[in-house]
Amino acid sequence: MEVISGIIFHFIGGFASGSFYMPFKKVKGWHWESYWLIGGLFSWLVVPPLAAWLTLPGFSEIISQASWSVIATIYIFGLLWGIGGLTYGLGIRYLGMSLGNSVMLGCCSVFGALVPAIYYNIVPTAGKTSLSEMLSSTWGLVVLLGLLVCLTGIFICGWAGIMKEKELTEEEKKKAVAEFSVVKGLIVGVISGILSACFVYGIEAGKDMAEVAVANGLNPLYQNNVTYVVLLWGGLTTNFVWCIILNIRNRSYHDYTNKSTPLLRNYLFAAMAGTTWFLQFFFYGMGESKLGNGASSWILHMAFIILIANMWGLALREWKGVSKKATATIVGGILTILLSVLIVGYGNSLK
Repeated sequence: MEVISGIIFHFIGGFASGSFYMPFKKVKGWHWESYWLIGGLFSWLVVPPLAAWLTLPGFSEIISQASWSVIATIYIFGLLWGIGGLTYGLGIRYLGMSLGNSVMLGCCSVFGALVPAIYYNIVPTAGKTSLSEMLSSTWGLVVLLGLLVCLTGIFICGWAGIMKEKELTEEEKKKAVAEFSVVKGLIVGVISGILSACFVYGIEAGKDMAEVAVANGLNPLYQNNVTYVVLLWGGLTTNFVWCIILNIRNRSYHDYTNKSTPLLRNYLFAAMAGTTWFLQFFFYGMGESKLGNGASSWILHMAFIILIANMWGLALREWKGVSKKATATIVGGILTILLSVLIVGYGNSLK
């Protein structure tokens, strides 16, 4: 039952992440940096402490009592992840929901799932799963097989994107994704995927605070919410600075008061996008509390995001005008990723 509930929580988190960009599409007349910043303020500054306050009373005392080294480590990982978040937005602009998420989250899956396990192989830590332990156990091998299948599905999705690039005219590409560019998108996407994996490293670094929350008698289901507060300060710093620079460079700071645009609507949808984005990690923390932090939780989270994002891509007709072969390829990639979720879930049931 623990495994099933964990998978359900990861699915809800994946749905939130795979869907969060949709409200941004309703923002009219604003530059990217303007709506990204407003959404980000809700993602990184407003909603995380609110969620922690609702689920972990006294969370601020836990943070204030943590060592500076722990706080600094979490914050630095947040900064690096913030760069990944910035480039994620650019990746979606260049590649669209389907291909963009497949490339970026594919890289994120690998680095987020394997690097902590490799680290704990070098620095053994009680309660943490190392790569050697995974390789020497049936459940670990099944989970790693799931990761391999997930990567296969991501490769298939990426191949479908290349097929799309070859088949569509420039005009057709722009209709589906206004700034479609495979070269720019792949470069940005790989960088984003690698740096975005720093989020899971930040969660690992904040485990001491999460354990204090549990020791204080608080619900372990929400233990990671205290870590998110600090981790997202780092993400806020990176994104805030860059968006303000773009606001000044492009003189887009006028967007925030431009009455020729639907201001209330724009603020509302940007806030909705930011809040939806945070919910992915709110539910990730719940799923992780059921399955344990490590490769399996991260793979499930990433796989569900890729699935939902690709489904949105199909629903938004990003693949309109391509051959049946290309469409079948992207669908095959989605089904392969779904298979990986089932394999990882089975592996966890053996643990």
